[in-house]
Amino acid sequence: MIPFLAADPLYADGIDGTVILIVIGKVLVTFALLLLLVMLIIWFERKVVSDMQNRVGPNQAGPWGLLISLADAIKLFFKEQSIPDAADRRAFFIAPYMSLLPAFLAFAVLPIGGEIHIAGHTTYMQLADLPMGVLWVLAMSGIGVYGVLLAGWGSGTKYPLLGGVRASAQVISYEATMGLAVVGAVLQSGSLSTREFVNAQGWNDGIASIGHWFFIAAFPAFILYVIAMVAETNRAPFDMVEAEQELVGGFHTEYTGIRFAIFFLSEYMNMITMSGIAVTLFLGGPSGPTFDFLSWIWGPIWFLGKVAAFMFLYVWLRGTLPRLRYDQLMNLGWKWMLELALFWVMISATWLVAKEEGWNLAIVVPSTLLGAALMMFLLLQAFPKSSSTESSGMRGEVTR
Repeated sequence: MIPFLAADPLYADGIDGTVILIVIGKVLVTFALLLLLVMLIIWFERKVVSDMQNRVGPNQAGPWGLLISLADAIKLFFKEQSIPDAADRRAFFIAPYMSLLPAFLAFAVLPIGGEIHIAGHTTYMQLADLPMGVLWVLAMSGIGVYGVLLAGWGSGTKYPLLGGVRASAQVISYEATMGLAVVGAVLQSGSLSTREFVNAQGWNDGIASIGHWFFIAAFPAFILYVIAMVAETNRAPFDMVEAEQELVGGFHTEYTGIRFAIFFLSEYMNMITMSGIAVTLFLGGPSGPTFDFLSWIWGPIWFLGKVAAFMFLYVWLRGTLPRLRYDQLMNLGWKWMLELALFWVMISATWLVAKEEGWNLAIVVPSTLLGAALMMFLLLQAFPKSSSTESSGMRGEVTR
């Protein structure tokens, strides 16, 4: 038995032809689910933004315009694909798939439901239950930037290259914060398995089970993760990678047809995956009230409902907030979020150790908070600050 397969009861009796077919079926269902969710989210985003801007939005392709995403996909599939003369062809061809694959692989370890029975076998509603699933998720989120970077480099022109460089700097800046925010949840769970995260936040005590979800015990880590999640997916107000006013289209400026569609697909698939990670780590995953009627379906319903809430957050941010300047984006990541994430890990780890060792919390908690505040003050004092003369000069330059 392969060690990382032992957690799934599907492999308890060994691997035979039926098990292989079930695994292939789970792969196809997972990918089809992601494609369907992407189509619905694109329609949902256009509808919500149009309502916020007092427009009608898509309403012609299918009922309520639901088939607009399918119509766009068909159109892009049959469009001509151009390649710049100066392009690095290998990098140019492989970049879209390097952007798409990590999003799917990260989603593969997220549990979207409980146990199900197929052809006499019991398995989880989860493609793969890895003992170190959280590390796998972080690795895939870091690899995803290679597709953007290769697209910028492989295009052989300036604007895509600038977009790729911005993407690498942005991901490095916010990846550290995201990792530390995830550590804040791992400290509460004591495990790196995504299935164990869900089990620790199970729906056991009715509505009181919400108090067991880690977004309460690790609320600062949850907020930091949500901000880093938006920055990692290059969404507004952190969409500096493809800023139209500055970089035409950013890293995918030279892409047309189906290759552009793959980049478009990977962006929304990344949004779904990052939202699913937040739901799994902080909001109980598929946990929620269940009923006797089709009891297996309530887990996926709760999981997808929570993901939909994060999708609305993405759209809401896009429709309300202006894009940050690049220096503001980097300052937020390095001068504020990273420090706050470090201090929260220090505080939460000290709190957990104090509880396990039976230390006097009346002394430990104020001392830890005071130490964190002092370190934050010293770090802020160490940051260089622009003079009022420089600031006024910049304002005057912008005015001219």
